[in-house]
Amino acid sequence: MARKTATMDAGPGVSVEDVPGLDRLPAGPALLVGRRAELAALRAAAARPAEGRSRVLVLAGRPGSGRTTLAVRFARTVAADYPDGVLFARLSTPDGGRVPPARAARRLLEQLGADVAGVPLPGAVEDSRDEPACVALREALAGRKVLLLLDDVRDAGQLWPLLADEPGCLVLATTAGPLTGIEDIDPVILGGLDRQASGELLGDLVGGTRISCDPVGGADLAEACAARPAALRLMAGWLRGNPKLAVTDAAKELARAVREADATPAGGAKAAGGVHAAGKTASGGKEGARGGPGASGGPGRTKGGALHAGAGAGVGAGPKAGTGADGRAPGGAGAGAGPGDGKGVRRPAGPARGGAKRGERRGGTQPAEHVSAPAPEQVPAPERPGRPGGAGKPGTAGTAAGGAVGTAGRAGTAGTASTVGSKAEQVESAAAAAAAVPVTDPAAWVKPGPEPAEPVPVPDNDPLIGAFTLLYGTLSAAQARMLRALTLAPGQTADLRTASALVGCPAPEAATMLAALAERELLGAEPPAADGTPRYRVPGRLYPRLVRLRESEDRPAEVELARARLLERLVRLTESARALLDPAGGPGPDPLPGPLRLRSAADARQWLLGERDVLLGAVADAIGQGDLDGSAGRLVTALLRALPLTGAAAPADLYQLHEQVLTVAERHGKPRRAAAALLNLGDLQAAAGRWEQACAHYRAALEHARSADDEALCARALEGAAGCYRALGEAVRAADWYGRALALRQAMGDHAAEARLLARVAEAHTAQRRFEEAEREYRASLSVLRRLGDERGQQVVGDALAELRERLDGGW
Repeated sequence: MARKTATMDAGPGVSVEDVPGLDRLPAGPALLVGRRAELAALRAAAARPAEGRSRVLVLAGRPGSGRTTLAVRFARTVAADYPDGVLFARLSTPDGGRVPPARAARRLLEQLGADVAGVPLPGAVEDSRDEPACVALREALAGRKVLLLLDDVRDAGQLWPLLADEPGCLVLATTAGPLTGIEDIDPVILGGLDRQASGELLGDLVGGTRISCDPVGGADLAEACAARPAALRLMAGWLRGNPKLAVTDAAKELARAVREADATPAGGAKAAGGVHAAGKTASGGKEGARGGPGASGGPGRTKGGALHAGAGAGVGAGPKAGTGADGRAPGGAGAGAGPGDGKGVRRPAGPARGGAKRGERRGGTQPAEHVSAPAPEQVPAPERPGRPGGAGKPGTAGTAAGGAVGTAGRAGTAGTASTVGSKAEQVESAAAAAAAVPVTDPAAWVKPGPEPAEPVPVPDNDPLIGAFTLLYGTLSAAQARMLRALTLAPGQTADLRTASALVGCPAPEAATMLAALAERELLGAEPPAADGTPRYRVPGRLYPRLVRLRESEDRPAEVELARARLLERLVRLTESARALLDPAGGPGPDPLPGPLRLRSAADARQWLLGERDVLLGAVADAIGQGDLDGSAGRLVTALLRALPLTGAAAPADLYQLHEQVLTVAERHGKPRRAAAALLNLGDLQAAAGRWEQACAHYRAALEHARSADDEALCARALEGAAGCYRALGEAVRAADWYGRALALRQAMGDHAAEARLLARVAEAHTAQRRFEEAEREYRASLSVLRRLGDERGQQVVGDALAELRERLDGGW
């Protein structure tokens, strides 16, 4: 059979091979048939001139419609038109979680090669477009020709903060829909494949002879699959495993599996598929999943930018509640957090914990319980304080996750776009309001909805679920267990290192099973790791079903053991990476088996940066569930030691880790550990110039330090709060808090800190125009420094005293 694969000529410009970033795109299936009309529509939309902002293309389709595959293919064909690179980010997690725009912006900045260490921590802003990372991304895109592929966008509120005022850039967003609120877009909606393309796909995947000998059966099977590529691929894999089964019977089997999946709990999937593996068929009518969602081919559009991808169905689970922190900080007594009374302690107002945040002093932060006095550098001017609780970031245990999740899902019929009157009215009113605003104003072309959208679920009576049920029934017990266990992987992304830990098998065996599952379309291929290790991802369309299977087939003790093995594996890998990057920092763990081992410092750095989201996600998941605090604590400790060694540690990631330390410390009633974590959080806020938030952290740390009767931590908290008051221009309070810290340091016999604090008190007196007291404190500081033999300190304080005397002599 002649294959008519959808292809396009690359646009003019540089060679495609010279465009950076193409290796970040998901590999996807090698075979793509049909979709010529949709590709042509995307190309035409990309060619339209843009005024005042990046051009935006939206590609929408139900789960399993092949929207990501088509978007990647289109991106590769037009990449030559964007010589400054291709960027890629997913804005949803397989479990339906919503990725905050600020986190996506930070990852996109890293792909551009920007220094994320200079991006401040996210703040409490009214508008996500004002998030520091989003602002930095838009500034970095100015004057560049970049293609941004944003996959699985949940709502316009995620997309619009990332849109730069740069006409040379192109944004291609995929969504399950509806996606409303962005003006001047003409969305391309994916339905099912046409009859010819469906036959070609089945013929290429199953075998042309088998399909060509039974064209009616092939057509019936395509109709039962609603002509959706994902369902067709799963059924093709099932047919390959049942070579004696007639294609005509496959459609009947699928129809029966769909009915049973709709009426039977997920735990019955294995039994439902067991008969088919032996080639037996059950009696079934000719019905099947006819006219499934999006069965008609060709691009579809709705007016006014309101987008509905086929038939949205139901209301899915919202984002998981955020997670918190971990147990031990480096240098403390013991790494794990043992059982505690769960007593909570008051937290300061500040950014919501659990999200990825930015902003750090150049030198990084110390792990919890290893804190030092603030450096005497000049402090920047204070900024306007924000509200407590950062916007759009998942919180820790007990806090709200991300943003409000509330729009109801929509149910539709086959091949139709379901519309809701209120949404249409919103779009019309938004368009009317935009007419009076200049097109160059972002407010004119972006009208985000008031609430994030719910994820579009895959209902049990969907042909995709039926096809999965049949194919799942043909897996071996080990493969099925592996597939279920991968839902426990952070971000549902795994390689042989994490997969072998989850199921407790040798790495080569795990690699074989992962490749087999990917070959059967049950896993998606991801870009490989820096050392070439293949990586895979659980498709979001299958994730909810696999979770139900895991809950019904795996005992809770087995699941907890798998999670514990994964955490311990990540701890060993992180410690190994740290030992390679800093051999003088202490010995690493026992060597890992050969296939799991990191070979060099370069490999260690690339692994830490490439797997950073996996590592942070593993910590967040474990601490959120609260049953593996010891292992999670060891991983936090290892990450706080290892990430700064890469030279590219994002302050937001360090902030998140210190928050996790705080969460576990509060959970187990460890005030000293909580105080140390709060001090590090305060340091990060102070480095970002957020003095009020930093002061709240320091004051909360003081309370914990007092309850732990730790004078050193009390003095450190007093000094930090005094520095915040000084930056805020409150000289009287600064002098008071510096004086209290000074008294503690003198009682402890810490003469170096005494000299530093005497100079700080003198500065506070100078700001109050109390010059005699200031001169006295400077001279006392000089006296202490002389006893210590600190010549550099004597020079600094002597210069400050001389400047004071010069100004006084000049009549100041």
